[in-house]
Amino acid sequence: MASPHDDHPFSNGAFAVDLIARFTDKLVSLQGPVLADSDPEPLHQMRVALRRLRTCLHQFAPALQLPRAVADPRLAKTVRRLGMARDLDVLRERLEKDLMPELPEAERKALKPVLKQLRRERALAYEQVVSTLQSGGYLKLLSQLQGWLRHPDLTPLGELPLLGWTLEWQAPMIAGLFLHPGWFILEQEGDMERVHDLRKRLKTARYGLENLGAVTGSRCRQWVVELRDLQELLGELNDLHVLERAIDDQLPSGLAGSLPALEALLRRRAQGCWEQWRQRAEALMLPERRRSLSMALWLERRSDSHLDAAQPALALPSP
Repeated sequence: MASPHDDHPFSNGAFAVDLIARFTDKLVSLQGPVLADSDPEPLHQMRVALRRLRTCLHQFAPALQLPRAVADPRLAKTVRRLGMARDLDVLRERLEKDLMPELPEAERKALKPVLKQLRRERALAYEQVVSTLQSGGYLKLLSQLQGWLRHPDLTPLGELPLLGWTLEWQAPMIAGLFLHPGWFILEQEGDMERVHDLRKRLKTARYGLENLGAVTGSRCRQWVVELRDLQELLGELNDLHVLERAIDDQLPSGLAGSLPALEALLRRRAQGCWEQWRQRAEALMLPERRRSLSMALWLERRSDSHLDAAQPALALPSP
């Protein structure tokens, strides 16, 4: 099996194995810091590493023969468990550091019980994180993945050289992206669940393109930046909506009746995000922009043949 550090094109499987090893090593190194819970950042990094691992395993599945324990449902469950605690970290930090300084003193005082409740909920969510990371299922997944990485089992496709196959690995990650119904929600009062589902779809597409970043050029890298910006904009919008609901549920007279300044601030922030999103979305949905993504993949596919002949040594992308 070719190695990513050989002086000739490495295989589809070797490239995927190196990515999987990076994400797996990241998960193992973060286990201790996450369980120590002295800083919220390791939890965030572990959640990202799990998501990237899921995307990589799905993307390169046709090249890999994986152990049965390395199953997507287990990874998905772990991501959800970590996500609950991480989301509460984000909400509390946004409220304390971003929003409260702009509120009148009376409303800051009124939010103290809300913050206390968020801390209680986070403590409960963290118990689920600990239970998940110490569970037999998760530890077996990591153990079998580490064992497989020492002696990876590849399919015949996995043994073929990567260069010349990049389009086949990229195209499924963006297939149907612009057909998602979230693009066509024109008002914030519309079906926001579809908009937030589109955010997840954008993230998956971005991760899939980033996985091939070492063997693609500037056109694809520009699209990665575009998708990341859109995903982060929708993430900001989602955070504001979730925070609004979380606070509203804890106040007897609701957010508008109890904290009008905060309610107005959240609305302004959300409206600003929504306007930016619609502007970017409408520009991206133009026929020439939609086609440009496919063209970027095809044009760089053509350059594969030149790379294949030159047999370069390629560096792998950072997770």
